[in-house]
This record gives sequence, structure tokens and C-alpha cells, in this order.
Amino acid sequence: MPFPNFSDKYRETPLLNGKNFWEYRKKMGRYPEIDPPKGVIFTFQPKLMDYIIKNYRVKKIENVIREFYLFEKSQGNIGICGNFGIGAPSAAILLEELSSFGVKWFISVGTAGALQKDLTLGNIVVCDRAIRDEGTSYHYIPGEKYSLPSQGLNNKIIETIEQMGLEYTSGTSWTTDAPFRETIKEIEHYKEEGVLTVDMEASAVFSVAYALKVDAGAIFTISDYLGERDWKPYFHLTDEHLQTLFKIAINTLTSI
Repeated sequence: MPFPNFSDKYRETPLLNGKNFWEYRKKMGRYPEIDPPKGVIFTFQPKLMDYIIKNYRVKKIENVIREFYLFEKSQGNIGICGNFGIGAPSAAILLEELSSFGVKWFISVGTAGALQKDLTLGNIVVCDRAIRDEGTSYHYIPGEKYSLPSQGLNNKIIETIEQMGLEYTSGTSWTTDAPFRETIKEIEHYKEEGVLTVDMEASAVFSVAYALKVDAGAIFTISDYLGERDWKPYFHLTDEHLQTLFKIAINTLTSI
């Protein structure tokens, strides 16, 4: 059986989309009284969201979606969204809704597992392509192995990192919906292929953004190591590294 069940469904017209969502919110009197920001940062770790709220001048915006803030210094041009869950479906729904609101630029920041031995805790990894081992992206674009970030935005992220004097690595990530089904055979295969990391959202974020004609990029920091026979988690040591990713994202969007 093909996947999705209707293999060419990305060509078809959906019954509803993000615009329908906002029309419904308007009818219910739950539409935000702001202009859409030009860019939004996605965060998946609650502790990073807490840090941003405590250390930056932000304004909480009601009637948007999930937990949404605008950065006061950006004159309403940059927002941040967090505490909406993890995984490709959550990120895709959020991107649909925000792009329909009028947002054009998206940067996803979060953790990823290392597949290569030369990656170390705290490394900055710019994802330049993602292996589509999740289900969401196939509902949006044709079934190919990789999805790609927006090249212009990705270049801008790298330019920002270099201007900040930070070291980074750029490469491929393996995106999967099932972290507890990352099998030994797959890990061995992707290591040999040179894949740097494993994550849960990038390929869907890139694919949905491409389908909706908006721009998206993703930056990771290393949180755990996947060996062929063992797993070494260090999620508890990633707070400062995630904060660095956030600074890269805000500097990137500020410069656009």
C-alpha cells in the first residue's frame, strides 16, 4: 500500500486550511489585534521558553495560538512560539496557522541526537537537508528522500553565526516520528551515510514551508549520542546551548 493511502494527495485541494481556522477565530471574537510579525521562532523545550520570558522584553499576545510572544525591540516584527508540544505534526499545524496569519519567516531551534562521533555537546548544527522519515511531509510535497530549508534563510543563519564568531557544523539530519524506534540497523546505516543528527521536526517544517511558499530553517544543539549499541543522554546540560541557538535565531530575523 502506498503512503499516504492516496499517494498524490499533495496535488489535491484540501477541504480546510489555515485561513479557515482564522475565519472561525474571527467569528468567535478570538482574533489577535496585531499585525502579523514577519518572522517567528519555534522552541520545543519549555525551559528555553521560560528563560526567554524572564530575560527578554516580550509581550504575551492573546488569541494567537499556543503560547505566543512578541519581542518589544523588534517593533512587532519577531515573535516566538513555544510549549506546543514536539514532533512533526505539531510543528506543521503551527506553521500552517501562522503562515495563514501572515508570517513569512520561520526558524526552528531545538535539540538533536548525534550520530557522528566528532559531534560534541554544545555543537551548533545548521540543518541543510533532512531525511523524511516522518509521515507529515508526504501530505504536502512529492515523496522524495530529502526536504530542504529555504536556501536564502539558511545562508542568513550561517552568516549570522559567523558574524557572532561561533563555530558550527552544517549537514543532514534524519527526521523521525518515532524516537523509541530508532533501530540499531538504521543508526548504523545513517552513520555510514554521513548523516549528522536525528531530530523530530525538520523535514516536516521544511516541506510544509515549501508547500506554503514561506521560508524555514532549523538549528540544533547536541543533546544525546546514539551509538550502535548504547545511548548517552545529556539533555540536562543543554540549557546554555539552547540559549545560544535562540540568540542566533533572533539575530538572523533582525537582520532580514
